[in-house]
Amino acid sequence: MRAMVFHGPGQKSWDEVPDPIITQPTDAIIRVEAVTICGTDLHILGGDVPEFAPGRILGHEAVGTVVEVGAGVHTRKVGERVLVSCISACGACRFCRESRYGQCLGGGGWVLGHLIDGTQAELVRVPFADTSTYPIPQSISDEQMLMLADILPTSYEVGVLNGAVRPGDTVAIIGAGPIGLAAIVTSRLYSPGHIVAIDLADSRLDAAAKLGADVIVNSGRDNPSDVIARLTGGLGADVTIEAVGVPETFETAVDLVRSGGHVANIGVHGKPATLHLEKIWIRDLTITTGLVDTYSTPRLIDLVASGRLDPAAMITHRFTMDEFPSAYDTFARAGETGALKVVITAE
Repeated sequence: MRAMVFHGPGQKSWDEVPDPIITQPTDAIIRVEAVTICGTDLHILGGDVPEFAPGRILGHEAVGTVVEVGAGVHTRKVGERVLVSCISACGACRFCRESRYGQCLGGGGWVLGHLIDGTQAELVRVPFADTSTYPIPQSISDEQMLMLADILPTSYEVGVLNGAVRPGDTVAIIGAGPIGLAAIVTSRLYSPGHIVAIDLADSRLDAAAKLGADVIVNSGRDNPSDVIARLTGGLGADVTIEAVGVPETFETAVDLVRSGGHVANIGVHGKPATLHLEKIWIRDLTITTGLVDTYSTPRLIDLVASGRLDPAAMITHRFTMDEFPSAYDTFARAGETGALKVVITAE
């Protein structure tokens, strides 16, 4: 088969590699029919995830068909079409019993496209297939389902739910890339008073407005603090969501939140950020971080099936697998290409 293989920081290629095989009874082999590229993949290529070894296959999101199952797989069947979640769950350890699958102690967590070969391939071995894949309802398209592998549950759980967004809140989202846009879409489920999208790219801010942000701020031209102050009578945002993963945007999220407010960090950080405790210790702030657990995936599937959410609206570019290098180039140059989410299909 062919796959996108990491060869070290900044180096990747669409290579011929051996087909995956069942190694544990709970494994399944999935024929990948649609896959996407995540901002985390760019962090890996940038050298921000040092445990990612050269020779490993990239990717942690996919939709496909089961072609083989291990003897210990009971709920997935050959020929079934499924979503491959970005998080694998053994289902039995302490953290899995608490629905904190991202912290799985039994060999799961974020392993696909991280600690084991990932999904940007024609075939992928998925561990713990019973608890790490989801059947695709007939009413949901492949593209909609693919957005439920990572960005929607990540933004919903780590941003909106951890950030405790409530009706009437002013929510400031720093970064209007795919994760930030998904945070806008899922914040709307809680009827906030204002959703403020902050970014440097007008194309992304335009997308943010279309997806539900009622205030957009180009931080290269306008001061986000002034905008938030006008909206809140000088108090600051009730919730700020950091969706970029660089020190400056984390510090902006802290600066924009009101006393007693909540900073929810989603971004994957490759460098240290300064936490100015000498300034904020007195402000009663709550700051949360987190890796997605995907406990919300079944609920999000239901919301998409009922028409309450349409995550496919974030898809801007489509490629086939033999165009994988071009897909990466387009996604990596999002400021020039206007790319949000790209979808790569087998045909």
